[in-house]
Amino acid sequence: MSEERLMSKKKPAYPVNKKLDAYLDHYNRKIEIPIFYEDLLRFSGSVVVYDSNDEDTLWIRVYYPEFERREIDDSLKKVYSILHSDGSNSINQYLNVDAVDYCTFGNSKPFRIRVRNILNDNFTYFYIKKTDASRIYGLELEHMLSPYNLNFLVCRDTLIEEHIAGIPGDVFIKDMLPRCTESEKAQLAKEFVKFNERCMIRLLGDMRSYNYVIVPVHDFDHVVYRIRAIDFDQQCYEGKLNVYRPQFFKENFQMVELVRHKLLRDSVDQYKLEERSIVAKRILSSGNRIKRLRAIAKKDTISTKENTEMLRDKVFELTSDIKFKQCKTMGEVLDLALNFVRRNYQGVSVKQIIERKIKI
Repeated sequence: MSEERLMSKKKPAYPVNKKLDAYLDHYNRKIEIPIFYEDLLRFSGSVVVYDSNDEDTLWIRVYYPEFERREIDDSLKKVYSILHSDGSNSINQYLNVDAVDYCTFGNSKPFRIRVRNILNDNFTYFYIKKTDASRIYGLELEHMLSPYNLNFLVCRDTLIEEHIAGIPGDVFIKDMLPRCTESEKAQLAKEFVKFNERCMIRLLGDMRSYNYVIVPVHDFDHVVYRIRAIDFDQQCYEGKLNVYRPQFFKENFQMVELVRHKLLRDSVDQYKLEERSIVAKRILSSGNRIKRLRAIAKKDTISTKENTEMLRDKVFELTSDIKFKQCKTMGEVLDLALNFVRRNYQGVSVKQIIERKIKI
C-alpha cells in the first residue's frame, strides 16, 4: 500500500489546552526558557548538510547575524543546562554550540542543536520544535508505556526534546542488516514484532524506518538489538488502523521479511502476547499519572471527526468491544484501547487467550 493512500498529506499542530498545561506543570515538564522556536527562525543564511557518503541529509545548517549569535549561543547553553543539569550557568564556560541545523522535511520542522563539552570533546544533541498537543501525548505515553524514559520540556509554543541515540532504521536496514548474523536477524525479527505491537496498542502512527532507531546493546558475547521510536508527531491522528502498524509501510519491508523467514506463527503470537502483557503492567504501574493524562486526552481535540470515526470502527472490528462505537474523540479511542489491553492481557497465558477468543 502506498504511503499516499495510507496517510493524510499533512497533520496540523494542535494547541495545548489548560488541563494539559496544568498536567505538564504538575509533572515538571513545563519550565521557562530563554529562547523560543520562533527566535531560531530568524537565521540569515544556510548550507546543506551532507552525510559521509555526500548524500543530502535533508537538514540545513543555519547561521545568524554576528550581533545575535552570542545571545543565541548563551540561550541554547541555558536550555541544555535546564534539560540535562540544574539549570544554572555554571557549566556554560565548558560548553560550545557547534551547530544549529534545521529540517524542512516533515510536519514538525525541528531545529537540531549540537552542544560540545570543550574539555573532552564529548557532544550531544537536543531538538527545538513547535508545541503540538498530540506530540506531547505521544512523548508522555512513550515515557510511561515503553521500556524507555524520555526527557522533554514545554514552554508556551516551544517544545524541547532530548536526543534519542541509535542508528536510524533506514540506515541500519540498508548498511548493517545484510551483515547481521542469522541469530541477530532472528532477534531483530522478535524486536520488530514487539515494536509493531507496542505502536498499535498506544496508537503511535507513521513508524517508517527513518522515524525509529535501532540500538545495539552488547550483552556478554553477543549483541542484542532494541527498536525505539524517535518521532511522536502521529500520535492518535490518522483514521486508518494500518498507520499504527509499522509492518504496513513499504520502508519496513525488509524487517517484515525477517519476521516471515525467521519466526514461526506461534512465536509471533507469543511475542505479541508478551508485549501486550508488559504494556498492561506498565499501565497499572503508571498509576494516577496515566489516568490523569488519559482523562485530559478524552476531552481534547487532537484529530478530525472523520479520522476518529474511521479509527473507532476499525478498532471495534478488531476487538468486538461495542464501547468503541460510542467514542467521540481520539482520546476516548485511546483510553478504551488501553483499558482493553489492561483488562484482557494482564497476566494471561496463550491458552487463556484461545479460551477467551481474544484476537492476537
